[in-house]
Parts: sequence; C-alpha cells; structure tokens
Amino acid sequence: MKTRPCLAAARHFMLGAAAASVLCAGAALADEPIVGLITKTDTNPFFVKMKQGAQGAAQKDGAKLLTAAGRFDGDNSSQVTALENMTTAGAKAILITPSDTKAIVPSIKKARDAGVMVIALDTPTDPQSATDALFATNNFKAGELIGQYAKKALGNKPAKIATLDLAPGISVGILRHDGFLKGFGVKAGDPSIVCSQDTRGDQSKGQAAMENCLQKSPDINVVYTINEPAAAGAYRALQTAGKEKNVLIVSIDGGCEGVRNVKAGAIAATAQQYPLKMAALGVDAGVDYAKTGKKVSGYTDTGVELITDKPMPGVDSKDTKFGLQNCWGQ
Repeated sequence: MKTRPCLAAARHFMLGAAAASVLCAGAALADEPIVGLITKTDTNPFFVKMKQGAQGAAQKDGAKLLTAAGRFDGDNSSQVTALENMTTAGAKAILITPSDTKAIVPSIKKARDAGVMVIALDTPTDPQSATDALFATNNFKAGELIGQYAKKALGNKPAKIATLDLAPGISVGILRHDGFLKGFGVKAGDPSIVCSQDTRGDQSKGQAAMENCLQKSPDINVVYTINEPAAAGAYRALQTAGKEKNVLIVSIDGGCEGVRNVKAGAIAATAQQYPLKMAALGVDAGVDYAKTGKKVSGYTDTGVELITDKPMPGVDSKDTKFGLQNCWGQ
C-alpha cells in the first residue's frame, strides 16, 4: 500500500502527525482489494474449510474478505442478496458455490455487468459460461474413479446398483452420477440400476433412501452415493437390515469423517476433493484482478484422489493415511 505520498500530502496541508496517520490509514484501506466468498451453507465442513482457505489467502494477499452463506443447501435467495450486497460494498471479485445453478445466473450477470469478476467454486453454474471461471474438482472424474473401483471390486458378480443422488437439475450431482455410470461401464436406464433416490446429500435422507431401495430390491450389492453423509445414512440402513457386509458403498468428498468411515470399512472408497485449494486459488485470482485488471477464465482442475485401503489393480488410489492428512472437517 502506498502510504508515503499520502504522508507527504498530509504534511503539505500542515496536518499533525496523528491526523496524518489517520488520513493515511484510511487511504491505505481504500486501496485494499475486496474479495467476496459466498458458500451454500456455513455449517457443512466442506464450506468451513473453503472459508479457511479464503481467509488464509486474503491475509497473505493483503485483501479484505467478505463472506456470506445460504441458510441451507439450495437457498438461492440468500445468495442473490449476498451478491448484491458485496457488489455494492465494492468487491472486485466474488467467489460462489451456487446453490441453484440456473436460478443464480441473472444475479451473477448483474454483478459481472457492474465490473465484478465472478468465479464459481466446486459447482459450475448452468451454463458454466455464466461465470468468468470455475475452480473445482472434476466431478465427472471423481464419479468415474469410484465407478471404476466399484466395477473392479465387484468382480464377476452381476451388479444390482442403487444410486443415492443429490437432487434434480444440480450440475455437481449430475456430473458425479454420470461419471460413476461411465466408470462402472453402464448407461442410464441399464437394468442393473435397480433403484435411484434423491438424498440432498443428507445423512437422514440417505438412510431413508437406502431403506426404500432395499424394499424395492433386497439384493442390492453396489451403492453409489453423492457424498459421504448420504453414504453414512446408507450404511446405517444396511446395518439395520443386516446387509452391511454384502454391499459395496462408494462415495465422493474426502471429508475427515468420510475417510474415517473408509478406514472403518463402512465405505469401500471415496474420491477426495480439496476445498481449501479452490478458495485460495480463487482469492489469489481475485486480488490479481483487482490490482491488474487481468481476469481468469475457463476451468481450473483442483484435483481429486481415490481413497481406499483396499486398492484395486488398474485404479490409481491413495490409502486412508494420505486421506486423513489431506481431509477437511473434524
């Protein structure tokens, strides 16, 4: 921050030392880049870690970080309000994990028209081009990895698959689901997919979905889950039914609790993603834009690793020791 010219000007107008310090501190703050972060919620450990990454990068870069979150996953109206407030507050860049990937697009356009660079984190908007850039896990690849793993682990047994999905129309859920199908080697509508239920990524809804699927098809032997809370719910339902030892559960996220469930054998494998890295890279890009006017564009892959203690030949993976060293949450 350029304080010396300010001090010289203060002396020119014969301001005292204390007054000059106050004036120049205010000028320094005025030059401080402002970056916003809007997450789906502020309680999910994934977004807690994302916020930590943004805070660390903002401190390193000398930026002011504004933060906001939806009241629940899917709360578009709160995100709309946050975009408007941050734009009014002078944010040069806003990072967002969109709750409703289509409904948020007009508000993002309004912010961009006002000169704000908008970067999607983790979840692409629909269309993806609605934001300047996307920093995220390759969610299709994450699904593909666990699909490949499940296929190898199942061996020659006929597959009876349950998919415990997110919700209709949400891009991250679609990408993970479609990636799993490709990795497993089946297409939508294949008769081996005996049940599909939405869970909103919630543990209790995951348990209810698994119970419904077991009623429909008691011989399920592979369960794809949108995330690890849904996987934990599915495992609880399988335990209650006495079927947990005969069903392979695969998932995506890489949170600490999820990795511990892999280590305990409740989840066979999970695809780990890195929210801290997403946010840190986003803040760095936002500060660079504020200082130079240079925008980032396109997609930046922030990485994914398959985590399992029972590796399968031909499927790259890391063990739970690695997973716990790089996980997020408690």
